[in-house]
Amino acid sequence: MQADLGVLYRDEDLLVVDKPAGIAVHRGWAHDREFALTLARRLAGRHVYPVHRLDRGTSGALLLALTPEIASRLAAGFETGRVHKRYLALVRGVPPESGVIEHPLPRSPGGPRVSAVTEFRRLGTFERYALLEVVPLTGRLHQIRRHLKHLSHPLIGDVRYGKGEHNRLFRSRFGLHRLALHAFELAFEHPRRGVPLRVRAPLPEDLAGPLRAMGLTPQVSPPVPVLVGAACPGDPQGMKQALRCGGGGLLEASIGSPPATPRSPSRLSEAAGSRPGGAGGEGDAPSPGARTNSISRHDR
Repeated sequence: MQADLGVLYRDEDLLVVDKPAGIAVHRGWAHDREFALTLARRLAGRHVYPVHRLDRGTSGALLLALTPEIASRLAAGFETGRVHKRYLALVRGVPPESGVIEHPLPRSPGGPRVSAVTEFRRLGTFERYALLEVVPLTGRLHQIRRHLKHLSHPLIGDVRYGKGEHNRLFRSRFGLHRLALHAFELAFEHPRRGVPLRVRAPLPEDLAGPLRAMGLTPQVSPPVPVLVGAACPGDPQGMKQALRCGGGGLLEASIGSPPATPRSPSRLSEAAGSRPGGAGGEGDAPSPGARTNSISRHDR
């Protein structure tokens, strides 16, 4: 596949590119001739280091380091949950207005299942389908895709975890020939400067066009706070006010959708009492046969 990467942000340490759907990040399960990693190396004119991944069918912001030292710092940020990722997803069915999915998934194929947590918020509906804002709080294999399937609301265009009849309907009716999942925002502390950095990837036309035809315009929630160094005064966890009291100002790149008022999500879990944890990342795999979720309200 012939593809180009758009540059969303670049400095002496980092490169954030806009990956199109249909291209793998690096050589692995895919047998493509071109990979996002090789295209990014060509674009940067130097070696680049991946610190996370996006599925082949997912479009959006892909973060790369330009030195091994920066790659190590960013990888630690993903592991400790200091890198925040947000996605747009079109799914079958109409889920609750908001919720938290807690369902263990493997980190790699055939590996043991570990805690996996995904938050979601419903942005709009069209007939029996819904547009969601999705925030993975852990980074497991195919996490978003598998969690949405587990919730009985699989992604449109997902040939592995979705439903063929719905995928065919969207291909013929709206010309949607891709996975309806887009990584629209990355937010993290710059690994060298120590200031918050938030990068947004615009919705590509191959997904924006079908959404417009359905009358769905993304109205995402306000940007997540980015933890910067020590905790802010009056905020021992250092999370709620980091954007306001972090030093050095806020670096932003690209243009995002206008914010909407956030809602408190419901918690959907395999067992009551489980809690989110881990680094943010995309992750998705087949759901277990039985599903018994407990749902309760909670405040973030």
